Amino acid sequence: MEITVPELSLVVLVGASGSGKSTFADKHFKATEVLSSDACRALVSDDENDQTVTNDAFEVLHYIAGKRLSLGKLVVVDATNVQQDARRGLLRLAREYHVIPMAVVLDLPQGLCHDRNAHRTNRNFGSHVVRNQVRQLRRSIRSLRREGFRQVHVLKSPEEVDSVTFARQPMWTDKRAETGPFDIIGDIHGCFEETRSLLTKLGYAVSESMRETGIGYSVTPPDGRKAIFVGDLVDRGPDSPGVLRLVMDMVEDGAGICVPGNHEMKLHRKLSGKNVKLTHGLAETMEQLEGESEAFIARVKSFIPALISHYVLDRGRLVVAHAGMKEAYQGRGSGTVRAFALFGETTGETDEYGLPVRYDWASEYRGDAMVVYGHTPVSEAEWLNNTICIDTGCVFGGKLTALRYPEKEMVHVPAVRQHYEPVKPLVARDSSTLAARHEHDDMLDIEDTLGKRRIETEWGRTVILTEDRTLAALEVMSRFAVHPKWITYLPPTMSPCETTAKANLLEHPEEALDYYRRRGTDTVVCEEKHMGSRAVIQICRDAEAARDRFGIETGEIGVCYTRTGRRFFNAKSLEAQFLDRLGMAISRAGLWEELRTTWLTLDCELMPWSMKAMDLIRTQYAAVGAAANASLSASIDVLTRAQARGLPVDALLDEQRARLEMVGRYATAYRSYCWEVESIEQLRLAPFHLLASEAGTHIDKHHRWHMDTLARLSSPADKVFVATPYKTVDLDDRGECDDVISWWEELTANGGEGMVVKPLDFVAKGRKGYVQPALKCRGPEYLRIIYGPEYSREENVERLRSRGLSAKRQLALREFFLGLEGLQRFIRKEPLRKVHECALGVLALESEPVDPRL
Repeated sequence: MEITVPELSLVVLVGASGSGKSTFADKHFKATEVLSSDACRALVSDDENDQTVTNDAFEVLHYIAGKRLSLGKLVVVDATNVQQDARRGLLRLAREYHVIPMAVVLDLPQGLCHDRNAHRTNRNFGSHVVRNQVRQLRRSIRSLRREGFRQVHVLKSPEEVDSVTFARQPMWTDKRAETGPFDIIGDIHGCFEETRSLLTKLGYAVSESMRETGIGYSVTPPDGRKAIFVGDLVDRGPDSPGVLRLVMDMVEDGAGICVPGNHEMKLHRKLSGKNVKLTHGLAETMEQLEGESEAFIARVKSFIPALISHYVLDRGRLVVAHAGMKEAYQGRGSGTVRAFALFGETTGETDEYGLPVRYDWASEYRGDAMVVYGHTPVSEAEWLNNTICIDTGCVFGGKLTALRYPEKEMVHVPAVRQHYEPVKPLVARDSSTLAARHEHDDMLDIEDTLGKRRIETEWGRTVILTEDRTLAALEVMSRFAVHPKWITYLPPTMSPCETTAKANLLEHPEEALDYYRRRGTDTVVCEEKHMGSRAVIQICRDAEAARDRFGIETGEIGVCYTRTGRRFFNAKSLEAQFLDRLGMAISRAGLWEELRTTWLTLDCELMPWSMKAMDLIRTQYAAVGAAANASLSASIDVLTRAQARGLPVDALLDEQRARLEMVGRYATAYRSYCWEVESIEQLRLAPFHLLASEAGTHIDKHHRWHMDTLARLSSPADKVFVATPYKTVDLDDRGECDDVISWWEELTANGGEGMVVKPLDFVAKGRKGYVQPALKCRGPEYLRIIYGPEYSREENVERLRSRGLSAKRQLALREFFLGLEGLQRFIRKEPLRKVHECALGVLALESEPVDPRL
């Protein structure tokens, strides 16, 4: 005898003491799957036979069972379970977690059970106990199905018990092994002509063929794809039989998958002779079916009830259901789950059109799986919390929509005409000009950020964030950041090159070039490093684009923020002028049209440095310079007079003069990066990464593409936008390497900060994994600002040569991949909380204990 056990089920063993339940459980199930009442007694009292703790023991058993069922794990309960009260709590668990309850009854002879107990030293109860248990068991057998057990298997002899085997069966909803690609098609409602047109547009070849029930259809999908229909195939439209015939043939041939809609279930009840009102288009369907053969009707009657409530596909990444599916219901089986899949959830109220008000489960959805559904028609399919309704009201004169998966591309065909008058006009999901995916992003939930977090990135890099650092980042973001909807990206920190052994220098280009050469990188791009502040700019073509893509309704067309998410410009009017000027430069360069976008995300350097760092300059750099100049000048004056009197202070005076000269160079170094900004004309913007546009991220483009594309923003007539000078270097060409080193020496000799060396590819992999996305190589005078006026003294340089870079480099890579992951999530139109998880992660990592001077 083989018993089939659904992988997600609650197996309740029922049998008197001595019937062999524990031995049976050990034989057929993993130890972790079996929850024994005796073991739970031992857990709470150290004695598995202590009947006084039975209630406590079962509380523990139910608690553990609930945790396992919530995680989708099989549970086997090893207890007598001969009383209905004992089983009631277990059935309640099965209902709560929407799993299948099944009973396996070991109905063995009373004498056998008594004899077995007699040979067990820890079973000292009388024979009346077993007698009562057997009596209770046999009274229960007939009622087990009525109580709620979906399967009941009764074993009446030791031979039957020994011969039983168990076969694990995936849940009917489980199609995780089917990975696609799929074309998911919204509610059809009898619109056969539009369905055939949409399939053709998707690349499916549709032709008529003969079937046992008459003319049918043969459909060949493109490139191994498969169609998925979200239900509501029938009613209201002109040809429900044609749609049924097409879909049934596709399902039968393996070219399609179908989940049921509420209209199919209503049709099935009518065809089965139930008293069903001919409303909401059913009358039209019944009239159309009158011309069909009995064989076709019989096929429909067998097809509909065999449809599964919903499917979990592509290793759990995709869920398809007619009316949607909460995370807690996904992959589970119960009447509640099926009802939700067919009808969704209503509040009990009706709207002004007399239609039920549906509970908006998608607004609270937090699951990782993408949920695609229909049921409630909308004018446009919009993403909300990784869910999307693709019923775009074809039968009401809208369009028939398909979602390509995993591409997330929408494909539509317009309705031939309005086939049915809607009770309620088709409107966008949120009935306002704000796209639905932004509706619930105004209030972020702190629960989405609390606790230790693991963030998986597309590049196989897992970033772990501790709660204390995340909370610190959240404090910064919540108090000082720009509107959260703008923040789709925060830039990473950048590591310097290895310390050079060359005299009087800490950094030199040779070490940066050698780093990439040793890791197998052939070509690098060397960019002049501007002395400004890192700025991320979100720029939209107009306020409408900002509203549609970012959900910003304030009329702004963009924002310029710092690497910690703070607004760059204190005066909004200046920022607005600046962004208008940038928008005109983008238009002049033709990038809106070329990239087919209404928005861009740019990574830039905004100058002067004093624009954002003026307080730092006044309180730290200028203060240090002024104090050093005053004290050293006074010291030199005293020493000069002492020298004139013949005292032996020559060496000390030379040292003090050298120190004063270093202070002078220090002041010159930071002042060269500062100037007053009274208007936009004094600003300089040097963009170097065109990170993203409507087409997607541009991290697949090499750095030359980024530099050349963004150089088009500069023009002789507008000096605000500057092109960053750069050189491409073949690392195997010694001449090119020497040339770029000479260029660095020239830049730094003229007061420049230095340069940034990057692999040609935006995301580059070397011999031993991913390489640094960029290395900075700074000139000696700029490092004087970083390390202090006297860092270049020989003893100080030698001490600084021991600086360690490994922590900085690991930090740079983690922040780099987190930033890109956040951008990718934004492009995929994932919920804002998922995008912010990455942005907060970058900010959280910045609080790690790494030398800030590196």
